[in-house]
Amino acid sequence: MSVLAAIDVGTNSFHLVVADVDDEGHFEVLTREREPVRLGSGGEDMKVLEPEAIERGIATLDRMQRIAVHAGAQSITAVATSAVREADNRSEFTERARIEAGVDIEVVSGVEEARLIHLGVLAAVPLLDQRHLLIDIGGGSTEFIIGDGSEPLLLRSLKLGSIRLTDRFFPDGRARKRAVRECRNYIRSFLGHLPAEIAALGFETVVGSSGTITALARMCAIRRGDRDSRTGRLSFTAKELRSLTADLADAPTPARRLGIEGLEERRADIIVGGALLLAETFKLLGIKRMEVSDYALREGILFEQLRRAAAPGLDPFHRLEDLRRSGVMYVANSYHEDLGHAEHITDLALELFDGLHPLHGLDDEDRELFEAASLLHNVGIFISHSAHHRHSYYIIRNSEHLTGFTEREIEIIAQVARYHRKSAPKSKHPEFASLNSADKDRVRWMAAMLRVAIGLDRSNRQVVTRVRVGGDDASAKQNGELRLIARVSPDVDTSVELFTAQNRSELLAAITGHSVVIEPEVAVTGKPGHPTNGLGCGDAAVPATPGFAAPSRSGSDSGR
Repeated sequence: MSVLAAIDVGTNSFHLVVADVDDEGHFEVLTREREPVRLGSGGEDMKVLEPEAIERGIATLDRMQRIAVHAGAQSITAVATSAVREADNRSEFTERARIEAGVDIEVVSGVEEARLIHLGVLAAVPLLDQRHLLIDIGGGSTEFIIGDGSEPLLLRSLKLGSIRLTDRFFPDGRARKRAVRECRNYIRSFLGHLPAEIAALGFETVVGSSGTITALARMCAIRRGDRDSRTGRLSFTAKELRSLTADLADAPTPARRLGIEGLEERRADIIVGGALLLAETFKLLGIKRMEVSDYALREGILFEQLRRAAAPGLDPFHRLEDLRRSGVMYVANSYHEDLGHAEHITDLALELFDGLHPLHGLDDEDRELFEAASLLHNVGIFISHSAHHRHSYYIIRNSEHLTGFTEREIEIIAQVARYHRKSAPKSKHPEFASLNSADKDRVRWMAAMLRVAIGLDRSNRQVVTRVRVGGDDASAKQNGELRLIARVSPDVDTSVELFTAQNRSELLAAITGHSVVIEPEVAVTGKPGHPTNGLGCGDAAVPATPGFAAPSRSGSDSGR
């Protein structure tokens, strides 16, 4: 582990993040700081950093450097964006930063800024299996990235930003109707051929980052009644953005704008320019919905530091495609005394998931969440065995290592772990009540299957080696029962496992509407294969039965 610090020297704000980072790219944030500096200004090119802005910037860098050192940072990387790269007197600022604040600033190009932002966002949002468009609106520039997997196909940085548009069209933050029209026309003209470039490449999903987009997303969430949204869960639609932008533009002054709930005072003067820019972009690109990433440039800087520090031939991002899995395994290894027990339960749970698919209808993404919950369900024992299911919820919900999952997905994983024992999910439980109906069904199904799988390894001896669903849909409906066949080791007493699994099948029976019957089947020899390690069936049984070949469903290889 090493402690690294990154500073984003932005046009509007400076951001600091200090984190413990390991060689596989996991990091635990130790501290974050944000300071609205307003370093850059100007409606067109930001030719000069004003003396007052330089003083604010140096003072902020000095404070952030001290915070990073106090947190144990072994290195600090500061990256400056549009305001500094465009300024004729940038060397004055960077030299003073080095001498007076002890911070060496790297001034990056717009394309490099876009690449680093993309790198940071990939650590927070699961985008590797789909073509994606990323938009980051800063004070002085806006970055557009099209990515396919971890590779960027298009990197563009335009001199459009919330401060630049404000200085050009809305001096002192005042928004007049004519200026709003002119600003919209200017944005459309400035974007030029970019919409056609993006349309030619295409995208499946859209993600936004930066303070402007996060602020707009929070206001949209509040307006639809979601007052407890966290950054990673934020998203909004084109319709919501249009409505909010119209209300912001209709408020002529920053003071009037503060009447719109959720708007921070420090952003009230520049929010109209940012909102108009995003709204016009939505319109030109045909965007219907945007998800929000709370990782951006500063997290990308952290990963870039790690890449540079890696030994020759070792790319710390070689497992980026497995970012979600490696994060889960990191948490599992950190809190489990007996990871083998959790892995065996996970094997059994996934076999139940696959066998019961005709009934629950959950998809491969749900399977991945279920696998994560199964691996992590017992981490709460690290705190205390008493009420450890609740402790598991807390650890999962507050872990910094589960990168790649959205807040919603982490909530589902945490709730499945929460309900692996004791009370079944109930509407009187606030966290469960906050889920939508589809996610409530997901949690119920997953918790029900996990409970049975846990029962099948009650004594932690792995004597129940496999489990499958017996019979067919027709016979199940006719007899009103759901048969689960547990393959057991020969000459071993498995009465405890079978009894416990049967006893813990009540939730599964309630969901399916069938009585659950668990029957043993004796295995002969061989080492079993399981759905999480991609192995085929390695054992035989008496009587021989089909159905144990490793499933071909995507996500079935755990990489263990």
